[in-house]
Amino acid sequence: MPLKNVWVIEIMETSGSVFEFRLPDVGEGLEDAEIVGWKVSAGEKIQVNQLIVEIETAKALVELPTPFSGTVLELLVHEGQVVQVGTPIIRIQIEAEKPLAAPTTELKSERTEILVGSGPRNEEVSHRKRATRNYGTKVGTVRADAPILSIPKTPILSVPEPRLEAPDSINRRVIALAKPPVRRLARDCGVDLLSLIGSGPEGSITHEDVLAAANQMKNGANPNKNVVEDSRETRTPIHGVRKVMAEAMVASAFTAPHVTEFITIDVTSAIELLDRLRTSPEFSGSRISILSLLARAMCVAMPDTPEVNSFWDVESQEVVTKHYINLGVATATDRGLLVPNVKDAEQLSFRNLAKAIEEVVDAARTKKASLSQLTGGTMSITNIGVFGVETGTPILPPGESAIVCLGAVLTRPWVVGSEIMARQVCTLSLSFDHRLVDGAQGSKFLTDIAKLLQEPSKLIAL
Repeated sequence: MPLKNVWVIEIMETSGSVFEFRLPDVGEGLEDAEIVGWKVSAGEKIQVNQLIVEIETAKALVELPTPFSGTVLELLVHEGQVVQVGTPIIRIQIEAEKPLAAPTTELKSERTEILVGSGPRNEEVSHRKRATRNYGTKVGTVRADAPILSIPKTPILSVPEPRLEAPDSINRRVIALAKPPVRRLARDCGVDLLSLIGSGPEGSITHEDVLAAANQMKNGANPNKNVVEDSRETRTPIHGVRKVMAEAMVASAFTAPHVTEFITIDVTSAIELLDRLRTSPEFSGSRISILSLLARAMCVAMPDTPEVNSFWDVESQEVVTKHYINLGVATATDRGLLVPNVKDAEQLSFRNLAKAIEEVVDAARTKKASLSQLTGGTMSITNIGVFGVETGTPILPPGESAIVCLGAVLTRPWVVGSEIMARQVCTLSLSFDHRLVDGAQGSKFLTDIAKLLQEPSKLIAL
């Protein structure tokens, strides 16, 4: 996904210059981000491309580098604060007598890295073709045609950024939704309306919101941190991933007509196969599980029921059937539920698919999942069996038509031939969008993956 407002800057005048670095838009249309943690402090010397802050958007964690060398004068926002795109977040004293050219070395990091900066729009500004990069991939060498903004050699107190229409419109909306008495109260109390999360209709900021923020400021607290009303209640602002996930789940639940079907199967053979594979050199160190087998079974069965890998395009009024599988894996994290996905999962062998699932789940849990990993899923899988739960009715991720739920594997009496034997049994459930998948198609897909799990050697050979 191309990044917005990405610039490389060359500072031509440096004597006493102070730059206010503004929060950039690091994704498509993202409006705000939470300041997770500062990596620098006031008075610290910093270099070009040094990571200065970690932010959390509605989609991913991102580390931002500075486009300048100099000294940190002031951190303008607190950790835990949610700020709008375009808000100044740090003030930097530019290093004197040392113009900064566009960097030419590669940036190495485990997380997404973005070179950001800005400069004034005036007659002396020359623009070239904007360089774009995909979010979630390694940032390579900055191209020679990357845009450079030249700042004239005149003493300035701060360097303003190009005006961003989206944040300004958002700012106007936030302020417009606050009634005049509320705006007056905020001004008198020194409370920034744009830093608050409104509790009124349509997200408007209320009299109580301002008073609560003013009280926290008085006590040295951050308005965006958890607010403990008393010993019996704790109020936590809803933002970031949790807010977006909640909105997406509500939209999905009330847009796609959900149907859920269940099937209980004997997976003894699958468990025995996994035990054998774990002792083989080929799978040494691999985290293979019944979930891995189920994921492979879904990929193998999908071509016979392609409807489960499609979505309803409301705008174009078309059913879009995908001939590839970006398999989402529902993952519980301390940031809420995330569904990172494995790209082109149908092309992977069982061993490679298990490894890919392990990688995206670990990335989500360690806050290193890229935007690419968190978007673009086509169908999903969730495992509630790890919690000892036997079955459930999962909600579809938005834009997908099917999600398979794996229940707990339990030892149960089971009829084998004419005898009752102790077997390893689990229940699978399939939730699907009834606009796209009818009962016969959903039933076929569910029974197909059940048969594959009961004859698991086919999944290894395919």
